[in-house]
Amino acid sequence: MSTPLAPQILSSSLEDLVTLFDVRPSGNVLADDARDALVASSPTFGTVFTDHMARVTWTADTGWHDRRVEPYGPLQLDPATAVLHYAQEIFEGLKAYRHADGSIWTFRPEANAARFARSAHRLALPALSIDDFIASITALVRTDAAWVPTSAESSLYLRPFMYASERFLGVRPSLEAEYLVIASPVGAYFSGGVKPVSIWVDREYSRAGAGGTGAAKCGGNYASSLLPQVVAQQNGCEQVCFLDSGTRTYLEELGGMNVFVVRADGTLQTPELSGSILEGVTRSSILQLAADRGYETFEAQIPFADLLEGIRDGSVTEVFACGTAAVITPIGRLAGSDFDQTIADGTAGELTTALRSELTDIQTGRAADRHGWMRRLA
Repeated sequence: MSTPLAPQILSSSLEDLVTLFDVRPSGNVLADDARDALVASSPTFGTVFTDHMARVTWTADTGWHDRRVEPYGPLQLDPATAVLHYAQEIFEGLKAYRHADGSIWTFRPEANAARFARSAHRLALPALSIDDFIASITALVRTDAAWVPTSAESSLYLRPFMYASERFLGVRPSLEAEYLVIASPVGAYFSGGVKPVSIWVDREYSRAGAGGTGAAKCGGNYASSLLPQVVAQQNGCEQVCFLDSGTRTYLEELGGMNVFVVRADGTLQTPELSGSILEGVTRSSILQLAADRGYETFEAQIPFADLLEGIRDGSVTEVFACGTAAVITPIGRLAGSDFDQTIADGTAGELTTALRSELTDIQTGRAADRHGWMRRLA
């Protein structure tokens, strides 16, 4: 049996990089009592933001420079700014958690940083180093540490993003870019809390195609999911699930989450990374935690017709979705233009519930971090 890994702390070199962020305090900081009341209210996801944001500027001539933490506020963009015309931008999502002793931690930031670099490459944006990525979120969290919630089901959502900031109208990679991190205290992703959701399976639209940007975390992929999401809601469903763009027969992912299938034979399946599916950090963590529990895990093409048949004959016992924002969300029903199928008894399944509890316990410090996934920020 392997020895459990201790949670990680920042290396001396990373600490040195954090100090390079010039903290420029806001003159409009929210009063302590108003801030604490706002955080405790578990505001709607992504609607309330902290006092500051981290920022780094890049130019082709100078590279990355001017690392700073500055007051949160509007961005000033020229009407000809490249991102407004050619959608050259990427983003990430991760969370900061307050543990019982008051310390603040985050979950697998290196994986988010590596994916951010892959997304930058696909969108022809400059690569930000893993160290700079982690230093930026550390500098912001330490500046706005009072905004990190104390309740077990809440956290501080971190949104790093980069956009092409050059002022020009020409179809080529931008010679200027801005990288920022903003933070938002959040409670449950779905307003109704953790409960099974209904999913509309769309056969008309695609989220991404082969050779496209599906494996990158960029806004265009999410924009393409918005109209199908409206269709899903019109049909009484909370989320939309996409099939592959080539044949419309294989399960892929939701508009913003990966999907898993639990079978009665003790196997756990998720669609393979075909280039059109985002390589989720939560997804890879679930594969590891399920394997630890003795489940056989498979990344493979999942014919949607076979999935429906398995739900009907009982060989599929659970289906769930996962992502940083929602963690793990049970799926209780799949519907489409010609079917409407409840999964098992429509409630959250045993493995779904267990994995969600285990993952959130690791993140919040209630369970041992045996894989060394947690990193202390403050």
